Amino acid sequence: MKALVSIITPLYNSEAFISQTIHSVLKQTYSNWELLLIDDCSTDNTRTIADRFTSKHNNIILLKNKVNAGAAISRNKGIAEAKGDYIAFLDADDLWKPEKLEKQLAFMETEKCEVCFSSYEQMDETGKPLNKLIKALPVLTYKKYLKSNYIGNLTGIYNAKRLGKITSPNLRKRQDWLLWLVAIKSSGKPAKSVQESLAFYRVRNDSMSSNKFNLIKYNYWVYRKGLGFSVPKSMWSMVVFLWEHFFVKSKQTITLHKK
Repeated sequence: MKALVSIITPLYNSEAFISQTIHSVLKQTYSNWELLLIDDCSTDNTRTIADRFTSKHNNIILLKNKVNAGAAISRNKGIAEAKGDYIAFLDADDLWKPEKLEKQLAFMETEKCEVCFSSYEQMDETGKPLNKLIKALPVLTYKKYLKSNYIGNLTGIYNAKRLGKITSPNLRKRQDWLLWLVAIKSSGKPAKSVQESLAFYRVRNDSMSSNKFNLIKYNYWVYRKGLGFSVPKSMWSMVVFLWEHFFVKSKQTITLHKK
């Protein structure tokens, strides 16, 4: 029997995008999955839209927070309920290509790796391609990953059967970076990637990640709070991060030719 994949999708006022996101899961060529939607007290029609899918598909489950708790706690709630051998993540405004799960699971089996990710493309708020490809590193060690967040969370999968359930720390931003750091460290070997683009990341004007300057403090807290580094070590890690981000990681973004 095929391994079960649990897909974790937090929701908050996602009415504009959630139908497209769920449809991208329904179109997967790999069929043995469950989709756990965690609504974080949305005030729009998000729950109503989600209910339409749960009423038709018994492998789509809607969980509801009693109070607005944030993305980390919402993801952890989904992980706690997950029954899958593998755990994957898909935010409510992003999209997967149809072969995403099938290709990554086959790759993980062949390469004997517990943590896998892939390249992905960017689209704007309306879903129009921005002709930008974020090329995944073929092999990603824990030491390299400490320098910068090289895993697009919408592409990441880890083997929960072997590593156990790995949850997100309750930080306002960059929880995914810490989660994948723990996953790679727990696996005892590097993460590996499918070089092909398997997903679309939506670049939104109002998202926190759109303000790169404000993200500096969240990156600092990854080192200081998330990893427990001393202040001097955290400061030095930020120097390394900024160099990596602007002079090394930036080379992973490739401009595609317009079709």
